[in-house]
Amino acid sequence: MITDQLAQYYATIAKEYERIYDKPERQEDLEGLREKVADALEGHTVLELACGTGYWTEVIAEVADSVLATDINDEMLALARERELPDNVSLAKLDAFNLPDDLAGKFTAVFAGFWWSHVKKEDQEKYLKQLRAKLGKDVLLVLIDNSYVDGSSTVIARTDLEGNTHQFRTTASGERYEVLKNFPNDSHLRKKFANSAREIRMKRLEYYWFLSCRLK
Repeated sequence: MITDQLAQYYATIAKEYERIYDKPERQEDLEGLREKVADALEGHTVLELACGTGYWTEVIAEVADSVLATDINDEMLALARERELPDNVSLAKLDAFNLPDDLAGKFTAVFAGFWWSHVKKEDQEKYLKQLRAKLGKDVLLVLIDNSYVDGSSTVIARTDLEGNTHQFRTTASGERYEVLKNFPNDSHLRKKFANSAREIRMKRLEYYWFLSCRLK
């Protein structure tokens, strides 16, 4: 489900990735988002998918019992290790779209930041069912991602036949990638999660959205 181009893009931009958190207009939203994530995951045993540089791992580690932070890219994991995360954090290489079969019963929550937008619309319900099968019933799922804001977000380059939106991203070295990046509204999210989750809670900020639920 993850494309080679998407994985390669994030490997290429690993060292410059955290610049996305430097935009002045987003600081108030980010502060609120950090509080929402910390409140939701306090006391949990957390599996983090697509942890990237460990920015959100650091937030979660302050309140969780333990965190297994995972990513498909060695480049991202290397940067996460440089953060000197606390002892309750472990790092591992893992493809969020191809989870192993030995996860059931090991985690009370799963977190993914800025990752749901890379799941194709036609695959989303199937992926939620896979999460339930791999992790077990009643596991807490917490997602955060971007809202589209004119003038701040990267312009959408095209929309495919399934309704997925794509952006062109150019790295610091000048390489250009087409990246799948969806910006779902609240009704779309509720519809996608209705069959696979309960206790769906959402918060829409100007630049980001937050969703928590329990897998059925």
